Amino acid sequence: MFSKADKSKAANTVARAAPSLISTDLEIAGNLQTPGEVQLDGTIEGDIVCGKLLIGAKAIITGHIEADEVIIRGRVTGRVKGKNVHLASTARVVGDIWHDSLAIEAGAFLEGHCKRNDAAAAIEATPAKMPSTTNHSADVVPARQNPVQDSAGNTVAKTAARN
Repeated sequence: MFSKADKSKAANTVARAAPSLISTDLEIAGNLQTPGEVQLDGTIEGDIVCGKLLIGAKAIITGHIEADEVIIRGRVTGRVKGKNVHLASTARVVGDIWHDSLAIEAGAFLEGHCKRNDAAAAIEATPAKMPSTTNHSADVVPARQNPVQDSAGNTVAKTAARN
């Protein structure tokens, strides 16, 4: 009524939902999935898929995590896959981390491999080579041998030369 502000701008803004909170006294056995933000301080045994995940210092997660942004301050046992992954100094992660961006503070514990998402996708896309059960002797290239002679000109040994 008194405002000359453009009301179409207000209609175009997406209402941001509050993060889902899982407090320290809550234990969940099962998977969580949401497009929004989750702040976790309790215990979860299951996989988590969300937009943003904040793991508190007292939180314990056993399962895989997949989110755009992951901030870990507590304990995680399982694979973590995210665009931006941050391990705080109190973090304890046992499992692989797939990331676009990874930050690890001094004091954080990580037992596992760190892989970039593009490298991990290339590994998944590459078909595994199966060992051959047939004998392909044509694939074997014999080494060239050079004679070794003593001072009298007698051949005493032969060495393999690189091709």
